[in-house]
Amino acid sequence: MGLEVRNATASYGGPEVLRDLSVGFAGARLTALVGPNGCGKSTLLKAVMGFVPLARGAVVLDGRPLRGIGRRELARHIAYLPQETYCPDYMTLGELVELAGYARYSLAGGPSARDRDLFRAALETVGLADLAHRPVNALSGGQRQRAWIAMVLAQDARIILMDEPVNHLDMKYQYAVLDLVRRLTRDHGKTVVVVLHDLNLTTAFADDVVMLRAGAVMAAGPATRTVTAATVQQTFDLDADIFDRDGRLICLPRMAKADLVPS
Repeated sequence: MGLEVRNATASYGGPEVLRDLSVGFAGARLTALVGPNGCGKSTLLKAVMGFVPLARGAVVLDGRPLRGIGRRELARHIAYLPQETYCPDYMTLGELVELAGYARYSLAGGPSARDRDLFRAALETVGLADLAHRPVNALSGGQRQRAWIAMVLAQDARIILMDEPVNHLDMKYQYAVLDLVRRLTRDHGKTVVVVLHDLNLTTAFADDVVMLRAGAVMAAGPATRTVTAATVQQTFDLDADIFDRDGRLICLPRMAKADLVPS
């Protein structure tokens, strides 16, 4: 059954940001949340984590409501990577990744042998195994983003939520990070939900797409059937051509002639 959001309504104390929203996320697939700024993408992830309380509705995991589940137990099921991350200057990559195991530690002990195996495997998966001794803040932007993904992977939760994991990265690292995220579903069986802004990145990597506008779902399903000229217009107020190029959908906005004249 996996992760479901049922009839969710939420706000930050003012107007509703999520409005009677219902959506499910299939197991071992990469689902992208897309939509205009302020449509509720980040709020949806925060609502799943319980950071934004629901006025109505529920978040359900395998048929069990998540409301009332403790933070440590929730961390065993769901890992969350927010938009903004912070790491003190003294912390090394190895120490950052070790934080991922806190939900499994006993009150009297630290990481087990299995935990340490998970930490090593996570660093190997993101290609940073030889940099565990380096301070996180001394890494490049792309390496830091992979470092946070390593921490999320080392948490060993089967569901991973990521809010704009390629924000502020150049094109090379956007593709490298999303390729890594996609491999989490295919090689590790993870269920990944990721907020993205670029529709061409979305169609390149996502199995499923949820298109949001004003806190409601405009369209949801496999990327190849969901991203269409009609749904892009309805969601973004943007006229675009959607066409297939070697089995991959390309989104090309229609530009008025006046927009093409240099100023």
